[in-house]
Amino acid sequence: MSQTSDEIVHDPEGGLPRLLEIMRRLRDPETGCPWDIEQDFATIAPYTIEEAYEVADAIEREAWGELKGELGDLLFQSVFHAQMAEERGLFSFHDVANGMADKMVTRHPHVFGDESRDKSADQQTVDWETIKASERAAKARGGALDDVALGLPALMRAVKLQKRAARVGFDWPDLAPVLDKVAEETREVVEARDKLSHEALVEEFGDLLFVMANVARHLGVDPEAALRGANDKFLRRFRGIEARLDAKGKRPEDSDLAEMDALWDAVKAEEKAAKNT
Repeated sequence: MSQTSDEIVHDPEGGLPRLLEIMRRLRDPETGCPWDIEQDFATIAPYTIEEAYEVADAIEREAWGELKGELGDLLFQSVFHAQMAEERGLFSFHDVANGMADKMVTRHPHVFGDESRDKSADQQTVDWETIKASERAAKARGGALDDVALGLPALMRAVKLQKRAARVGFDWPDLAPVLDKVAEETREVVEARDKLSHEALVEEFGDLLFVMANVARHLGVDPEAALRGANDKFLRRFRGIEARLDAKGKRPEDSDLAEMDALWDAVKAEEKAAKNT
């Protein structure tokens, strides 16, 4: 005997069917939640991005107790988008799941097909990209960069654009000319600051960031992760400054740059000493 809607909603072991029914009920035009009913793809997209970052943050902090909840929040975003799509007659959540399953089977012939698993992770990556390229060709994509998503964080998108261009031969052969380009773009930023408009300065600074993303790519570094690490380090060290000032009965606004810079160096030295012990 199948469950009623209320039984599914209140079933603590209902799993995915329960979540899908809750989402359907939230969007019901007569009995649902007014906020959820008013949303569309564009208004929900920022929340989807935010939840993805919160998953990454929990992993970065190794906050495993939080990860389950963050993954649930991210899953709910997929359920929300799929419900809105189903209401428009576009596709359902089951179509999303089946489409992903088909993609994974197709892209892993060494697991689900006849190909040998006797290959390195690097070779599997090459094979993955080859399959993706054939999929893009089947979709009649016009250019090599056409399907790099617009909504990606800018640094991540820069790396993806550069990787895609590199596949068709548009790339420096090694790191040295990329570093030369960094120096060139830095000079152009300084020149723009002194001689050009603010709009020109923004453009030159964007060029510098784009080249720095290329440096990261050639070094095999994820620039988003590197910048998050730098942010965390800055936060940690500045809090160290605040703690040392507080011990003197002072706040940062009661201090000056020279004092805070000396405290920064002290915090930095303490961190380095702790790493070497």
